[in-house]
Amino acid sequence: MTQRALITGGGTGIGAACASRLAAQGFEVLLAGRRPEPLAAAAARIGAAATPLVLDVTDPAAVDAALGALDRLDVVVNNAGGAFGLGPIEHADSEDWRTMFEVNVLGTMQVVRAALPLLRRSPRATIVDISSTAGQIVYEGGAGYVAAKHGTSVISETLRLELSGTHIRVIDIRPGMVATEEFALTRFAGDAERAAAVYAEVDRPLVADDIAACVEFV
Repeated sequence: MTQRALITGGGTGIGAACASRLAAQGFEVLLAGRRPEPLAAAAARIGAAATPLVLDVTDPAAVDAALGALDRLDVVVNNAGGAFGLGPIEHADSEDWRTMFEVNVLGTMQVVRAALPLLRRSPRATIVDISSTAGQIVYEGGAGYVAAKHGTSVISETLRLELSGTHIRVIDIRPGMVATEEFALTRFAGDAERAAAVYAEVDRPLVADDIAACVEFV
């Protein structure tokens, strides 16, 4: 039977690149995300192996309903995330922080929680959480994102302990700077000039397919 992978944030960037690589390996891929248009575009590029799934991982009822409708699942790639703002704590925006926690931490937890009953029935069950080196290393203006990505990694590390003795594998991937089409644009509320400046002096930043290659390997 064809293995099935659910990839959150699957319409763009790292998620779409992961979907392409897993589909090439024979997986059926479910591309989950909030926006129908990028999901449909990514699915069209990948072909018949890809199915778009409009889903907001911060909505627990929606997550439970979507995963509850599946009959099987072998791999989950928790890629949905993102950074919002780059202000010092003194001027921190509470809504930006709340959004980062809801997507990177609560979203990851809610998808894992809903997926585990399906994964327990799969002999190849694997959970891949896309965290960040930002979850380990602080930087000015990044406290909210650093705290949120540390939370993503903590979920991975705790799951390993809680699932010890089962066949379910848990992988935490922590990329450094990755130049994708939307990450910095989202962080700076669509300011293309500020977004481009993030990578201007960086020698060969990672790209989405680099991370997807790691996901393919694991």
